[in-house]
Amino acid sequence: MAVVFEKPPLAQRLLPLLRGFDAWLLLAVLLLCGFGLVAMYASGHSVRFQNHARNMMLAAALMFAVAQMPTRWLMRLAPAAYAVGVALLVAVAVVGITKKGAQRWVNVGIVIQPSELLKIATPLMLAWWFQKRGEARRALDFVGAFVLLAIPVALIVKQPDLGTALLVLASGLAVIFFAGLPWPLVIPPVLAAVIGIGLLLLYQQPLCADGVDWHVLHEYQRQRVCTLLDPMRDPLNKGFHTLQGMIAIGSGGLHGKGFMQGTQTHLEFIPERTTDFIFAAFSEEFGLIGNLLLIACFAFLILRGFAIAAGAKTLFARLLAASLTTTFFTHAFVNMGMVIGILPVVGVPLPFISYGGTAMVTLGLALGMLLAIAREQRAHA
Repeated sequence: MAVVFEKPPLAQRLLPLLRGFDAWLLLAVLLLCGFGLVAMYASGHSVRFQNHARNMMLAAALMFAVAQMPTRWLMRLAPAAYAVGVALLVAVAVVGITKKGAQRWVNVGIVIQPSELLKIATPLMLAWWFQKRGEARRALDFVGAFVLLAIPVALIVKQPDLGTALLVLASGLAVIFFAGLPWPLVIPPVLAAVIGIGLLLLYQQPLCADGVDWHVLHEYQRQRVCTLLDPMRDPLNKGFHTLQGMIAIGSGGLHGKGFMQGTQTHLEFIPERTTDFIFAAFSEEFGLIGNLLLIACFAFLILRGFAIAAGAKTLFARLLAASLTTTFFTHAFVNMGMVIGILPVVGVPLPFISYGGTAMVTLGLALGMLLAIAREQRAHA
């Protein structure tokens, strides 16, 4: 007599794969994705809205796949991911594709920007490094970590891409700091940065005069810093982005002008309104209330990420989760800061909101790793 086995329904088969997912983290991501789709549609760019939705679905599939991986697999992949990323950066320096004066892309069958991948590969490698060093970390362990961090940062600065270099630097420094970097090594560079900013403000006029060479920065980077200090020094050229962004944000008021009613946006006064300056377009149409809701979602995501890091079971998982969460914070803070005029314009996207395929893939990878760490934490609870 033949035995017939009834095939379980699809929902029942998928349930084990979904079990253990951090619901609060997924809620924060869904809210931000909703804001992103609304902002992209409101910008009036229908093609990019469709592509943005497609990129989100690709990132979600990648996030789901990575979330199934045990953290020990992530740790094994760390050296290879870092080596491939650095090799691609070297390829960019040798045979890279140049656009708008910057050599940041390479063709490997498809055109990619390797520096985006180093936002994940660098903290992954540093977390692996400190896990291998054990709990008793020595001064040489931190020296080695700084060397591992300096290699990709230097290659990205050379492209030049100062914005991405600063983001990779921030993600790497987060790992080193959370690994127990002694305070005597933290305080001096912080003091040096404060003193440098003070001197820059004090000697702004002579430093920003025409023909002055700062040596450490390219001329366009110097102009961006000087424009930050005084956007009105060249309002129709170098200061145009910053001034139009601030005008759009200010004109939004408390409640905003309304969905699809932004004049600065739809009359195309806001440059890069779907990428770097999408926060200005969003602010104009949804006002202060919309901004506060958006910022609250980012804060919720960041707090949840640090909660996952605090509960991780291994040093590798703790450092990786804390660094990835710091990356989300840095992206959001730098993007909003440059749009409202408190930071230089450096071309950093707003996570989940700005248009960009490679950036969305990076977000999917980071979220998948956070979810994998959270699942492992719950499995051992």
